Amino acid sequence: MKDYLNYGGAVCVVTGAASGIGKATATILVDLGAEVYTLDLQEPKIPGIKQHIPVDFADKASIDKAFEQVPGKIDKFFGIAGVFGFQHDFMTAFTINFIANKYVTEQYVIPRLPKGEYGAIAFIASVGGARWREHLDEYKDIVEADSWEDMIAAVKAKPIEGMVGAQQYMLAKRCINYYMKTRSLEIAANGNRMNTVSPHYTETPMMEAMRDAAEKEGRADPFDSKGSFERFGKPEDAAKAIVFLNSDMATYITGHILYEEGGMQAMIETGKMSMKMDVSYFK
Repeated sequence: MKDYLNYGGAVCVVTGAASGIGKATATILVDLGAEVYTLDLQEPKIPGIKQHIPVDFADKASIDKAFEQVPGKIDKFFGIAGVFGFQHDFMTAFTINFIANKYVTEQYVIPRLPKGEYGAIAFIASVGGARWREHLDEYKDIVEADSWEDMIAAVKAKPIEGMVGAQQYMLAKRCINYYMKTRSLEIAANGNRMNTVSPHYTETPMMEAMRDAAEKEGRADPFDSKGSFERFGKPEDAAKAIVFLNSDMATYITGHILYEEGGMQAMIETGKMSMKMDVSYFK
């Protein structure tokens, strides 16, 4: 039997693996025979991983220290770590969701990818980042900043004072989609690929935190759309999508946003539902 996914022995780095989509992804990769390195604040309870490396993605020094323990060759990178922001300020949450992803990718992942079609990078974005084109002028300077410090400075130059941590989420997801689109064109010269997966509502600890926050504030349950399957997404749904994108089943797919949302976009396009995601942050 031929292994079309071709993860056997592949060095895979998974961030955010302690729970939710990251944990589901790392579990699948172990089952597929990959050599899995997990990075998260908490240690995941996943039998068979090669090594867990503790890291705080809001802290550049912690990231640098963590990647001293990651192999010099990375075949597949899964950027899944993220927070919605209820328990963080705007700057901390945005740093975890975007700045750390770009920094890790530029500093440690792309230089360690093998040349050829085997090397691949995929991030978890969100349907909340779907309108990345319409708001490009608000964040293009952040994405195109060269260093960690320059990205931080670009964010702080925006009118973020008084904004709560949750307000950065769609902005960060737009940033990761735009970053992926531009950077995928450049790494293609080495035969490497980069894509994102955009889930809809997914039953993870983040979703539970969002619902708890709404209840404490006296707001209605924010999760009122289940897509055409009449259920919320499961972590395994998104995990299967991102594992596919980084596999050898997707060697001609790059620069692509894979919407993993149970038919939500089809419902919007056919008038079966409406959803406002066209939020402007800095105007």
